[in-house]
Amino acid sequence: MCYNIHMNRLDIFNPFCAPVYYAPSVGSTMDEAQSLARAGAPGGTVVCADYQKAGRGRGVGRAWEARAGQSLLFTILLRFPGSWEIPQALTLRAGLAVALAIEDFSLALAGRARIKWPNDVMLPTPRGMRKAAGILAEADEYCVRLGIGVNVSQAGFPAELEGKATSVALASGEAVESARRFELLGKILARLCAELKPDGATAWRERAEERLHMRDEVGLFAEGAIGSSPPFAAVIAGIGLDGELLIVPEGAIEVRAFVTGEQMMGYAHRDRGKSGGDLGCVMRAAQQDVQGRVLLGGVPAQGVRERRGDTA
Repeated sequence: MCYNIHMNRLDIFNPFCAPVYYAPSVGSTMDEAQSLARAGAPGGTVVCADYQKAGRGRGVGRAWEARAGQSLLFTILLRFPGSWEIPQALTLRAGLAVALAIEDFSLALAGRARIKWPNDVMLPTPRGMRKAAGILAEADEYCVRLGIGVNVSQAGFPAELEGKATSVALASGEAVESARRFELLGKILARLCAELKPDGATAWRERAEERLHMRDEVGLFAEGAIGSSPPFAAVIAGIGLDGELLIVPEGAIEVRAFVTGEQMMGYAHRDRGKSGGDLGCVMRAAQQDVQGRVLLGGVPAQGVRERRGDTA
């Protein structure tokens, strides 16, 4: 059945056994996917585009911007009988799938991709890890929609993003032809299908923790809305059963869950200094402007217990 005549169907193997649609330009792949869902498209249907006129991230005023053909931009529909059937930590597990697929795609990056809680994929650069991909989850009565954006062939970024973003091409040191983004799409779908299968209570957590960005390092966090509380330092200890980040705040000895708030870009580090051994926070990275923060938290409609992140 043809649900949307302005999009072409790509000849890409989809392990979800559903069509993969493509258009050079759309308003948003999330919006197109929602329209398909309402028209009865099956779970696993994919919508991808070279350019989004109104691509978005989580939160008011946040957008996903990419030049045509340089990024892989797509949304996949996931249908479940009820919210209780939605896999735990859906966005986080999708990020793990993207990280593994990037490594499948580029041998130069094998074992080097990391997932930044809750929804980003980080790749190495000479100046540290930088964001290369982001995931946005939305849900309504029709389905869950996972929007995924991956920087693929960019050879550089605008000045305001140089310290924050990278691409598969930059991180691997190898030029990537634009047409190969569909090869990467196939690898992501294969990994995503595998990662979302029921596999016990802990297997996905173990895989995610192995690749958790900044694990055992000290980061800066603030709870609640932006600017509503002062930042605090905490060691990133792991991932909880529901996908929450586990941290040990400065001065504490017990692990606690961090669910809603913000993880500031950059690192804090332990500085014993003159205080005789107490931990001190020293920022050594990005400006703490709105675009340089990652909001954590938020629950999609219809009772979905997924913490959504920011793909802006």
